[in-house]
Amino acid sequence: MNLRRGAGLTGRGLSILSAMAESDFLAELAWRGMLQQQTDGAARMLAAGPVSGYAGFDPTAPSLHVGSLVPIMGLVHLQRHGHRPYALVGGGTGMIGDPSGKTAERTLQSADQVMANAESIGAQLGRFLDFSGSTGAVLSNNAEWLLSMSALEFMRDVGKHLTVNYMAAKDSVKSRMEAGISYTEFSYMLLQAYDFVELRRRYGVTLQVGGSDQWGNMTAGVELIRRMDGAEAHAVTFPLLTTAAGTKFGKTEAGAVWLDAERTSPYQFYQFWINTDDRDVGKYLRLMTLLDRDAIDALERGAVEHPERREAQAALALEITSRVHGTEAAAIAREVSMVLFGRGEVSALSSAALSALAREVPGTSVGSSETLSVLDLFVRAGLAKSKGEARRLADQGGAYVNGVRASTSTMLADVTPLAGSYVLLRKGARDYAVIQLTR
Repeated sequence: MNLRRGAGLTGRGLSILSAMAESDFLAELAWRGMLQQQTDGAARMLAAGPVSGYAGFDPTAPSLHVGSLVPIMGLVHLQRHGHRPYALVGGGTGMIGDPSGKTAERTLQSADQVMANAESIGAQLGRFLDFSGSTGAVLSNNAEWLLSMSALEFMRDVGKHLTVNYMAAKDSVKSRMEAGISYTEFSYMLLQAYDFVELRRRYGVTLQVGGSDQWGNMTAGVELIRRMDGAEAHAVTFPLLTTAAGTKFGKTEAGAVWLDAERTSPYQFYQFWINTDDRDVGKYLRLMTLLDRDAIDALERGAVEHPERREAQAALALEITSRVHGTEAAAIAREVSMVLFGRGEVSALSSAALSALAREVPGTSVGSSETLSVLDLFVRAGLAKSKGEARRLADQGGAYVNGVRASTSTMLADVTPLAGSYVLLRKGARDYAVIQLTR
């Protein structure tokens, strides 16, 4: 089996230009910078007519994170070009864990936790793919076939087709050989390869897509299909992402950026993309959105000519947040962001935006009929340690209530609430707090 590596795909084998001529799907991946590796014949198969292709997602956590967006968008592009996407959740393989890219053994999770994670991840994948029509996406779980197979059956019917030497030569295993790898994790490659066999037999799936760290596992699946069924199948991988600064993509000081709103709020998610480095924004627009080439080129030019406007980052953040959390949540996140960074009108804040803002900044609730001064509010909200500190802040012009500079004599009764029941406090340029008024 001849395999092909390299983002440029130049020299030996199929070039990007040839792939573009033969497959609209591969052409799309190529200009977006999403095409890393492919097996010989993948472009020919894709050009011959609609195919069914899959990407796998292991349920090691209750939510996917932003690093999962590249293979997800790969399935989206596959579907947009007339092919049928299959999203495979690893309810079976998740009980073992993929050793790829890991330097130590994973901690095994309980069967109940893995299945709960799988269910949650399946719901997240449903936000990206269209499950209707002839090319409607299909969500599957490898627990369907792995949990019912006995160890002896697996070793006799599957394991005999790939040698230990073949598996040990793969990077995901080779990198762990010196430090040691358990038989459990060593077997992961064979389990994933068998997923491809089952998906081809059950649904006619002949293409697997995924991150380049999965190349060894994916090509093992291609080889297993050839040996077990005498059939042809192919693999296409996407690049793994790092930032221009060399840090791991999707990591912040607070940890991973999740697709689950309970783990990473829509506002925090929006801010992650707003803070994209100018050097990365064009790449992320290509990888993570469905904006066309002309639109992305225009945004990239704007980022060079007027970087202070951050229009490319705003477009990126709005596009991705809308897809992950919905247009309403994205609009609210944008509204909150505009206010917190001094570019929005406080008086126009909606009740939904103020409610979202209250979850992101310090605050408290007070009775609307309480006899309180603005100085009291700053202390209650934690923006000042004492009434004396709040008074000094107001005297120096650094205390704001609903976007208006406050005086030491301003009382709560003098303030018109925002959206009927909120008061927004600001200390200096960036420190905010929300007071919610109760009856």
